[in-house]
Amino acid sequence: MIRVGVLGASGKMGRIVCRAVDAEPDLELVAAVNPSFEGRPLAPIVGFETELRIAGSIDVLLDDEVEVAVDFTQPDVVMGSIRYLVEHDINGVVGTTGIGPDELEQVRGLMETRQGDAGVIVAPNFSIGSVVAQRLAEEAARFFPAAEVIELHHDQKKDAPSGTAAATARRIAEARKEAWSGPGGGEPFRGGNIEGIRVHSVRLPGLVAHQEVIFGGPGQTLTIRHDAPDRSSYMPGVLMAIRRIDSMPGLTVGLEPLLGL
Repeated sequence: MIRVGVLGASGKMGRIVCRAVDAEPDLELVAAVNPSFEGRPLAPIVGFETELRIAGSIDVLLDDEVEVAVDFTQPDVVMGSIRYLVEHDINGVVGTTGIGPDELEQVRGLMETRQGDAGVIVAPNFSIGSVVAQRLAEEAARFFPAAEVIELHHDQKKDAPSGTAAATARRIAEARKEAWSGPGGGEPFRGGNIEGIRVHSVRLPGLVAHQEVIFGGPGQTLTIRHDAPDRSSYMPGVLMAIRRIDSMPGLTVGLEPLLGL
C-alpha cells in the first residue's frame, strides 16, 4: 500500500486526484493539504467517505508518513513545495504548470546537493494522449520546419502559454533541421514566440484542455491535435507516476521515461 498525500487537494485537479487515489486498492490517501481550506472535512469536497480533514501546513506529510505527494497547486508556491519534498526525502509527482527550464535546473541542483533518496516527476501534462501527440510533433518537425502551436484552455487557467504548449514548442525547435520564420513575426497578433515557434493561447469558458500543432510545407499541411474534454484524462498518467516513482530517484521530466518513449 502506497501512502499518498495531495497538495492542492480542494482544487479542481486536486479533488480528482483524491478520488482517483481512493479508488485504487494499492493506494491509500492519508493526507490532503490546502491552506485556504484548513480544518474542513475532505468528504464533502471530494464526494466520497473519508474521515480526513484538510491540513493547512505541508508538515502534515511528515506527520502522516506520506510516501508520495502529488502536487497540483499554483505556480507561485510549487517550487517551495518541491524544495520541502526533496529536503524531507518524500517522493513528488508534480503536475502544477509554470515550471520552466530555469526552475527545472533549480530542482536538479537541489537534488544533487541533497543527495537524498527522493524522486520527483515533473510533467507539463499527465495525459498519455498529450504525451504521444508531443512525440509525434517532434517527429514531424524533422520534415516540416514550419510549425505553429495553438493551445485552448478554460478561462480560469492562470498561465499562458500552457506548460504543454511551451514544452511542445521547445521540442519542435530542437528537433527540426532548419529554422523557419513566417511573415509578420513582430506583430502582436501573431502570438508569442518560443524558440522561433509561434504559440497562440486561447482562454474561453466551455473549454478544458486542447492543443493542436499545425505544420506547413509546399502544397500541404499536417495537423496533430489532442483533446481532453474531461480532467479525468490525466489520472492514468498520475497513477502510473505514483506507482513508479519509488524506482526512479532524482528528477524525471515528463511521462516519456515511464512510457518507454
